[in-house]
Amino acid sequence: MPQIGPYKLANPVALAPMAGVTDLPFRRLCARMGAGLVVSEMVTSDPTLRDSRKTTLRTVHDTEVEPRSVQIAGSDPEQLAQAAQYNVGLGAQIIDINMGCPAKKVCKKAAGSALLADEALVQAILQAVVAAVDVPVTLKIRTGANPEARNGVSIARIAEDAGIAALAVHGRTRACKFGGAAEYDTIAQIVAATEIPIFANGDITSAAKAAKVLEHTGAAGVMIGRAAQGRPWLCGQIAHHLANGETPADPTLEQQRDILLTHLADLHDFYGEFMGVRIARKHVSWYLEHQAGYRSQRQAFNALDSAEAQRDQLQTYFHFLSRTSNLSNEELAA
Repeated sequence: MPQIGPYKLANPVALAPMAGVTDLPFRRLCARMGAGLVVSEMVTSDPTLRDSRKTTLRTVHDTEVEPRSVQIAGSDPEQLAQAAQYNVGLGAQIIDINMGCPAKKVCKKAAGSALLADEALVQAILQAVVAAVDVPVTLKIRTGANPEARNGVSIARIAEDAGIAALAVHGRTRACKFGGAAEYDTIAQIVAATEIPIFANGDITSAAKAAKVLEHTGAAGVMIGRAAQGRPWLCGQIAHHLANGETPADPTLEQQRDILLTHLADLHDFYGEFMGVRIARKHVSWYLEHQAGYRSQRQAFNALDSAEAQRDQLQTYFHFLSRTSNLSNEELAA
């Protein structure tokens, strides 16, 4: 199993850090359902924003599942080093540095994947953060700034030399964002060029795909991003398949209902009712977007403004799905 500093992971499947997605309730849920590592939402290194509501909620680390991995973002080596120390003080056991986010609002501040174009700055940041804390430091990157400047191998070597404990690689350049196919060949080159654990990331949507990616790249593990939205059981399914060669079935409709209602209650509890109700809307949509009739109900659900109303509507909707499923089975058997 992959090892990050003193932490031997339970399995080689990590949940990717995703701003607006991998908050504490979702990380806890994915960990309970089998993810070997979960990484927090991106936390800004700007000290002037530490008391903002967003940053305050993203820096609740003491109730995390262990090892507690917290991702920080920024472009100033000293600020990032201080942010690493600050988050370790709040309970972080692993610090992850964001050099993979392609979002315009992040890159325009010369942070995220924009940093890949400046190898000297990358080196300065990594050295500063590693020196600042006594916990393992990991890094998430893309394969380069653009297809004409793929420097993922060079960045990986800089990272290893700086003392980075593990590296996650999204198989696209910054310019590619989420378009086109992931470059597993580049990830394989990075694996071959380094000795630290590499996690392959990008377009891994199933257990079978994860196994193929690991075979092709030789990576130590996989990191699951967008495919886990609305499927908190996916990391566990992949881990089981990698260990046993068999993929567990998706949860039954009744189990999915219970998972979603538990997630909903955790969101309401963590954020409070006002924010929790609003944040729950996107998660519910991810769970149910492919279920019968949900798209026609989405507008009505999104108009609800209380926790009780959301619970009641979901109970009613799952009852409808159950009846529809039973009727279909009876018709097939007739």
